Amino acid sequence: MSIIIAQDVHKVYRMGEVNVPALRGVSFKIESGVFASFVGPSGSGKTTLLNLIGCLDQLTDGQLTVADQDVSALNYTERARFRGDHIGFIFQDFNLIPVLTVYENVEYPLVMVKNVPKNRRKEKVLSLLEAVGMSDQRDKFPNQISGGQKQRLATARALTTDPKLVLADEPTANLDSATAYKIIELMRKLSREIGTTFVFSTHDTKIISEVDTVYTLEDGMITGTLIQKGAE
Repeated sequence: MSIIIAQDVHKVYRMGEVNVPALRGVSFKIESGVFASFVGPSGSGKTTLLNLIGCLDQLTDGQLTVADQDVSALNYTERARFRGDHIGFIFQDFNLIPVLTVYENVEYPLVMVKNVPKNRRKEKVLSLLEAVGMSDQRDKFPNQISGGQKQRLATARALTTDPKLVLADEPTANLDSATAYKIIELMRKLSREIGTTFVFSTHDTKIISEVDTVYTLEDGMITGTLIQKGAE
C-alpha cells in the first residue's frame, strides 16, 4: 500500500518578478513501512519535496496524496491539522525547545497538538524515552546533552503522536559516523516495531546505503530510482 503518491508535482516560487521552478513534474510512489530517501545536490528540490509531503508548503500544480489524503486540495488550516494527525518531523538542527527538559520536549506535541490527558502523556513519553535510550536524561535540558542524544530526543519527539509518516531533513548532518549509524539503526528498529514510514532528504552516504528506495533529484526532476531492499 502506498502512503505517498505524487503525480506530476510542480512547485514554482515567485521571486520578485521572476518565477523560479523548484520541482518540474515529479512523480513517484512510496510504500508504507519502508525507508526512502531523496538525494541530490543542493538546489535539486529535496527539501522542497519534503516540505510539500509534510504540508509545510503547497504545490503549484499536480496531485500529491499522503496517507490516503489529497493534500494538494487542503487549505492552510486543514494542512496544519493533517500534519498534527499523521506526520512527524526530524530536523537537521533538531529544533528542540531549549527551555524545556528532555521529558517536556517529547511531551510537547501531546499537549499542543493532541491535548492528551496528563496520565496518558506520562506513559507515552516514558515509553519513547526508554525506546531511544534517553530515560536517564529526562530531566536535563537540550544544552546539557550531546548531539547524538539530541537526535535521539528529536526522533522520540517525532514519534510521540504515533504518526504514519516521519520526514527527516538531513538528520545525520551534525553527527559523527558512529553516532549516525546508531541513529539510523534506532530509526530502523522503531520502524519495524511501530510500522512508521521514514522518508529522508540527505547527502549522507550512510543513510543512502541503509534505505530501501533511493530517488535521485536534479534540477527539480527525479533522474533515477534505486530499489535496494524491502520495497520490491
